[in-house]
Formats: sequence, structure tokens, C-alpha cells
Amino acid sequence: MRARLPTMLPFEIVDVFTDRAFAGNQLAVVYDGAELSTRQMQAVANEFGFSETSFVLPPTTGEADYRARIFTPAEELPFAGHPTIGSAVAAVASERVRPDGGTVVQECEAGLMTIGLDGATAKLTSTAIAVGEPVPVAVAARACGLDPSRVVGTPQTTSAGLPHNFVHLEDADVTAATSHLGELELVYPFSFDRETRAVHGRLFHNSVGEDPATGSAAMALGVYLVEHGLIRGEGAHAYEIGQGAEMGRPSKLSGEVVVERGKAVAASVTGSVAHVARGELLTLPSER
Repeated sequence: MRARLPTMLPFEIVDVFTDRAFAGNQLAVVYDGAELSTRQMQAVANEFGFSETSFVLPPTTGEADYRARIFTPAEELPFAGHPTIGSAVAAVASERVRPDGGTVVQECEAGLMTIGLDGATAKLTSTAIAVGEPVPVAVAARACGLDPSRVVGTPQTTSAGLPHNFVHLEDADVTAATSHLGELELVYPFSFDRETRAVHGRLFHNSVGEDPATGSAAMALGVYLVEHGLIRGEGAHAYEIGQGAEMGRPSKLSGEVVVERGKAVAASVTGSVAHVARGELLTLPSER
């Protein structure tokens, strides 16, 4: 028999990859919803309407401190960067999760994620590194609303947990880019300063439009930078990403990629979380 649903569910809203409210990427974190069905979670995520909503739940394995189910307004995701960072900081701040030695382990559909915590800042590391196929220049340029002559180097898909299609541009062209995805589900146009390792990035996605801060892309970008020789040398290499300014939600993401024998073997992203609001869901969606 299914346990009785609670009449109210607590939630909070946080902004991720920013140290101040009303910037970065919005996230709704819902607690105590273990008895909700997938359909009900999806309805709640659609009600919030943010790019993602995370449900912090009891883990199903002793290796994890909690379980997170992550939903866009339209579908459940196996993993996403800013919901993982935001859920970890929020769950610890709420005292529902207690870190062990400054780290927590999140269970999600993609597996176990270890997050290092320092107050309102968290670092997520992935070793799920993959290099995909090149993206045709014409297809990549069209997805960014630009002429193919504006593309620098070879667009390519890389991943550190979720695949992203990266398109290297000059900085002015990143600002000028517009979303015309066509056959691509998402595209990440970016510029890169070799001296300062500063990145100006944007993410266009067919389900959320433009995203103000994308943790999974920040990690996968490190893989691309190594693969294309923009970062060279053994060991750990840091880079800083500015994203979201074009949307009025400036975000700062600190990336790091570890190189062994010329290949990326791990990537991480670090960011801060600002608490914005707390409340309760007074009515739960029906199963129908």
C-alpha cells in the first residue's frame, strides 16, 4: 500500500553559480517528497518553471548521503551540474544532510556524485570523460545564427557526464550569437583567452532556450580545451567562465581539468549558491 502523501511540502529557491541573489541559475529544491510519483514531480517542476527543479530524497544505497531527482519543466534528467551544486548546498544548510569531512555523496540516475563543500560554495568533480564526434562547421554556425566563417577551429561534442556541442568563436561573436538550433539539441558557443584562461560562454537548448549557468557544460568544456590544444601540459589546469550576462543573470563558474598523458581524465566545476526564498507547496498535483 502506498504511504499517505504529505499535505504540504517544504521547498526553497536558490541561485547557483553566483554569490548574490537574482543572478546565476535558478533552482527549486523540494524536500520530503519521497512519496510523490514521477508524474507528480514532473508537474511540480512544470509549476516552478525553472530550467531545473531538484527533489532531495532518502538514498537507496548506503554509499550516498541523499538522492536527487532532477526535472526540467518537460522531462527528468539523469544528471545536471547546477542542480547538483545547488541541492548539495541547500540540503546541508537545511541540516537534512550532514557532510563527512567536507564532502557529500549524491545519488542520481547517472550514478554517485561526490561534492566538496565549503560553506555556500561547492565543487563537483567528474571522471566520466568522453570525446564525441566533430560537429560540421555549417551545422554549428547555423545553430548559433552565424556565418560559418566566424567559427574558430573544429566544433565538437565532449562530455564529463552530459554531452555538449562546443563552438569556438571570437568574443564579439559569442555576444552576437542567437539560437537557431535546427538539428542540434543544444549548442555552447564560447570564446577563450589563452593568456588568462577566461571563457565567455552561452548555452542554447531546445527545451529551456538560453541557460544562464551550466555546470555540466563547464566541466565538458575542459575536455574540449584539452582535446583541441587550447590547454596543454600535465596536471590540473584552471579556467574561469562568465555566462548569463546576456540574460541579465551574470554567473561565474570555476572550471578545472586534469590532464594525464595529454588527455583529460577528470573535470570539475566550482560555484557559490545564494539562498533566495523558502516556502511550502500547499497543494499537491493529482496522479491524473
